[in-house]
Amino acid sequence: MKRITVKTLQNMKDSGEKIAALTCYSYQPAKIMDQAGIDLILVGDSLGMAELGYETTLPVSLEDIIHHTKAVKRARPRAFIVSDMPFMSYNVTPAATLEAAGRMIKEGGADAVKLEGGKISADSAKLLVDNGIAVMGHIGLTPQSVNKFGGYRVQGRSEEAAAELAAAAKILEASGVFSIVLEGIPAKLAEEITGKLLIPTIGIGAGAGCDGQVLVVNDMLGMDPEFSPKFLRRYENLYERMLEAFKEFSKDVKNSTYPSAEEEY
Repeated sequence: MKRITVKTLQNMKDSGEKIAALTCYSYQPAKIMDQAGIDLILVGDSLGMAELGYETTLPVSLEDIIHHTKAVKRARPRAFIVSDMPFMSYNVTPAATLEAAGRMIKEGGADAVKLEGGKISADSAKLLVDNGIAVMGHIGLTPQSVNKFGGYRVQGRSEEAAAELAAAAKILEASGVFSIVLEGIPAKLAEEITGKLLIPTIGIGAGAGCDGQVLVVNDMLGMDPEFSPKFLRRYENLYERMLEAFKEFSKDVKNSTYPSAEEEY
């Protein structure tokens, strides 16, 4: 099957076909996602909380993202690979922005990079696009701004805030981004923004009116029973299944029932 490209994603929006996206941070899950027909893999800075044990995405480094992007890339997925630009790797200086994104593409193997923010990130987005790098935008609840927001809160509830997000989406589109993630905003607003953009939107906690949906893989697999935002649908309960498997292994080892004669050379 042909690899998915920016053009493929645009054609999906134009034809009304929804885009299925998931985060991924390692080789084996990337292979399985590809077999399942996932269209877009996001090597998100959510790996900070999902895999590295941080409380936020802020400590995730450029080296972290490149390392995990390499692992996903080795699966040679059909899916389009987008990697998050870490906090403070962009919007600092044009040279630093270009260098960071360039490394993510050249060393990591990403097909595109994603940056957070509306108007404030438009110049960085345009700089990268002008230099041949595909860029995805991200507005609404932007996790790298968690301290500014005072937590993970739904954005765009007031008329003024909604208008600002709608304007930000158009500004990003004009800067040349190929798609925009809409996170943590009212469903009606997300649908309105999607209808006004020519490029595809990918929602997370933004209702069914977006052109596609993305979830953090650990969350949709139910690996953290304490994390249960309203938008999350769990497709598996891996926490319980893994817990029981680990318990069984420990019991078998301590009881000397593993390995058995059939499992010896």
